[in-house]
Amino acid sequence: MKTLFTLVLSLSVVINLSAQGPNASGYDDKEDVKKVIETFFDGFHKQDSTIIKGTVADQIVLQTTGRDQEGKTRFRTEEFSKFITSITSIPDSISFQEKLTSFSIQVDRTMANAWVGYEFWINNEFSHCGINSFQLVNFDGEWKIIYLIDTRGRAGCMEE
Repeated sequence: MKTLFTLVLSLSVVINLSAQGPNASGYDDKEDVKKVIETFFDGFHKQDSTIIKGTVADQIVLQTTGRDQEGKTRFRTEEFSKFITSITSIPDSISFQEKLTSFSIQVDRTMANAWVGYEFWINNEFSHCGINSFQLVNFDGEWKIIYLIDTRGRAGCMEE
């Protein structure tokens, strides 16, 4: 009886401690976060505002940073509605693709960060590359993008 009690007590301590870790649910959410980002870009490439809007939270913040031709750092915030309009109004005569080249995803409870490398191509010609940094929140089981900032540049893009 004493052995059974010790076993049950030990097991409950282990279960309780593992439930307190960084991802308390015990479920690896990284694939779900990656899927949200891939769905965002699926809508982006299809120029489908409904798909894009399904991946983001209300009041999403969009920003970009890079250097201008004089080498000065530039930073700007873009309204989400203007972003949607710019994507959906690209004419059929222009093909574009944002090729995702790498993912680094961290998750803690209801928050996730994804650092996503990319190359941007217009009419099958290289335009620029950079990093997309996504912040996501899990709203009751559904990951949504709340913040996106990207870098843009040409230097060092095609290097291995």
